[in-house]
Amino acid sequence: MKRRLLLTLAGTLVLGGAARASPDARGQPGGYTVSADQLQRAVAERFPLRYPLGGLLALDVQAPRLRLLPALNRLGTEMLVQATGPALGRSYTGAFDLDFGLRYEASDRSIRAHQLRVNSLRFADLPPGPSALLDAYGPALAEQTLHEVVLHRLRPQDLALPDGLGLQPDSITVTPQGLLIGFVAKPLR
Repeated sequence: MKRRLLLTLAGTLVLGGAARASPDARGQPGGYTVSADQLQRAVAERFPLRYPLGGLLALDVQAPRLRLLPALNRLGTEMLVQATGPALGRSYTGAFDLDFGLRYEASDRSIRAHQLRVNSLRFADLPPGPSALLDAYGPALAEQTLHEVVLHRLRPQDLALPDGLGLQPDSITVTPQGLLIGFVAKPLR
């Protein structure tokens, strides 16, 4: 037990230097940081996306602009959406505003969006009929667009030292600069 604690403490101190030193949520050294710019670039690579809806209309979703929400320990985003198709008669531009939590997926070393909340879907000048259609499909589209999307993937070399010290990623904390991934001791087998 004492040996495991010493290894964990040593790992935390070493990780402070090896994984871009940064304090954790309690101000202690350690963890791995992912900057806001890294997150934005990773998400932008997956867009634009096109969603046809029953041949009546199609939604083109542009790359989201991420917002760090440290007070909520969540990320927020606004996505511009272009709606076109026979049901609309012309093109309309709108925006989704949503926020989501984060989780770590060990199978592929990824940080993923989850617990999605749609805050609003706005389309200026959209007639009532198509507006109701978008209100009905909008939240499902937002969920499909960002649910479990990979925001960042840790490389094997990012985890080599913690793994060797018997540590694994645990907490993900949203900070004003980006994300801080904390480590905990792996369960004894």
